[in-house]
Amino acid sequence: MLEKLIFGNLTLSAIPFDSGIIMGAGLFMAIFFFGVLGYITYEKKWSYVWHDWVTSVDHKKIGIMYLMLATVMLLRGFSDAILMRSQQALAAGTSTGYLPPSHYDQIFSAHGVIMIFFVAMPFMFALLNMVVPLQIGARDVAYPYLNSLSFWLTFVGAMLCNASLVIGDFAGTGWLAYPPLSGLYYSPGVGVDYFIWSLQIAGVGTLLASINFIVTIVKMRCKGMTLMKMPVFVWSVLCSMILVALAFPVLTVTLALLALDRMLGMHFFTDFAGGNVMMYVNLIWIWGHPEVYILILPAFGVFSEVVATFSQKKLFGYTTMVYAMAIITVLSFIVWLHHFFTMGAGADVNAFFGIATMVIAIPTGVKVFNWLFTMYKGRIILATPMLWVTAFFTTFAIGGMTGVMLAVPPVDFQMHNSLFLVAHFHNVIIGGVLFGYFAGVIYWFPKVFGFRLDETWGKWAFAFWVTGFYIAFMPLYILGLSGFMRRVNHYANTMYQPYLIVAAIGTAIIFMGIVTQLIQLYVSIKNRDALRDKTGDMWNGRTLEWTVSSPAPIYNFAILPTVCELDPFWAAKEAGRHTCLPDGAERHYQPIHLPKNTPAGFIIALFTGILGFSLVWQMWIPGVVSFVVIIATIIVKSFNTHTDYYLDAETVKQTELAHMREAV
Repeated sequence: MLEKLIFGNLTLSAIPFDSGIIMGAGLFMAIFFFGVLGYITYEKKWSYVWHDWVTSVDHKKIGIMYLMLATVMLLRGFSDAILMRSQQALAAGTSTGYLPPSHYDQIFSAHGVIMIFFVAMPFMFALLNMVVPLQIGARDVAYPYLNSLSFWLTFVGAMLCNASLVIGDFAGTGWLAYPPLSGLYYSPGVGVDYFIWSLQIAGVGTLLASINFIVTIVKMRCKGMTLMKMPVFVWSVLCSMILVALAFPVLTVTLALLALDRMLGMHFFTDFAGGNVMMYVNLIWIWGHPEVYILILPAFGVFSEVVATFSQKKLFGYTTMVYAMAIITVLSFIVWLHHFFTMGAGADVNAFFGIATMVIAIPTGVKVFNWLFTMYKGRIILATPMLWVTAFFTTFAIGGMTGVMLAVPPVDFQMHNSLFLVAHFHNVIIGGVLFGYFAGVIYWFPKVFGFRLDETWGKWAFAFWVTGFYIAFMPLYILGLSGFMRRVNHYANTMYQPYLIVAAIGTAIIFMGIVTQLIQLYVSIKNRDALRDKTGDMWNGRTLEWTVSSPAPIYNFAILPTVCELDPFWAAKEAGRHTCLPDGAERHYQPIHLPKNTPAGFIIALFTGILGFSLVWQMWIPGVVSFVVIIATIIVKSFNTHTDYYLDAETVKQTELAHMREAV
């Protein structure tokens, strides 16, 4: 009995020792994990890792950790893409390929979950942490401890998802786990439970982060920065975080109801017992479609910054950009039903949501034209970030046009659940979101690390990515129009095979792009002294801190800036001085209030991960112990009021002067 309470349903049989692919992947993960631990031990860096990173509440370091998580999970999620495409390229006619159907189902489910929740979302929060406080003239986010907790919850959610690769299995239901397939009757294993709890944990972290950034933007803007003087990127973040705050509670409740169905025998989504499957589908897409805009809006903000910089012009139509994003934020909540036009809602309902879907394309089109008008007659520099923007224009335009096609219910009846749909949303998510975040990371990389990324390797990575993308996904449009369905691991008609072989080749080329990006990072770190950006500008002996390219100190600003222009940097360049301060104005240094590092976020997240794993396997004693530790840590942290400290004015002054010398 005690053994059952401790280990629940977990036994050695949960580890698939007979699967070479799974064991090989698990061995690789173990080698990577213990290799990192071994390196830290060998270099005697445990104290540094703990004090400077694990317990850090500095938004820049948290942003870097988000970026590292996104990069590692990109490799993990892309490995699933390689398996899927190679399986489909081989499994034609009498050949069944090399993946069993059940394993293939888990792979495409994990691929969707990982790429959305643990690649795109961490990329987004990496940029938000790195850039937003700097752009609004704040020393940190509003709640630094909450920021740390948000990251570690996301990290733990990702690790729980990865654990399913080796211990048990993952959901074979698709990335949104529709009932009745995700119910206990059709999915009696632990795969759906891994899905539920990894997303619940990461989702709570995302929700906390959204509240943090909303408060930061609303309450911590520097003097003079009214809402209509905020950078467009900050506007895009504010709109995205409002969407998170409104949409993610729906996801939390939806997954909780599904968990109650599975664990306690409730019947929210079981038709034979009075539940309603369509309630789940509605709820999951009421979250799911705003999620697309949660991801794309910050990318739109990145494009606005990059286009203006590398066209060497002010952004065209700032006000219309802001209103377009606000309109997208509102309209994103009235288009969710276009994801299930085929489910019998009726012609009137389908017509409303079809029209709403077409209408939401209008503000997006406005933004694209604003970027094009910004480039018009500009002195365009085709640096790597700008190249990603140019790739976005064509790729996202194709995704948008096919999206408008699918917004027509009769067309959707033909294309629903086909590879045409798969190609469409990859056009949008990769061509819009991922290309945008690549542009943003490269563009702001010097702000965080103090040196540029190597341009030559960056352009090679761009070439591989874009070429591979079109080769991988254009054949899927043809296959979808021909009636080839998604989530198919074997097909009898061998006429489809050449297209799928081409798609697999495109996937391999994209993989070369990822490898080239890693090489770019290695080369850049190795040659960082030569790549160091020394373009800090001086006005009458004063450096505008927010224009300095090298990493700011922990507190960002020795003296909080004053803003009186929409584009203060541009205005200062034209005027030859800081336009918001009189000539000869002295800098008055004051002590700076800073929060101390805290392990509370890491501890809470760690035991939340143990709690999630315990709920997956119904290990009640570890689950209860973990829950108690979580509550105790929260209580202790709430009573710990002596967690802040002050930097004296002289230290602040000397740090800033050293920073100026390094940057200029």
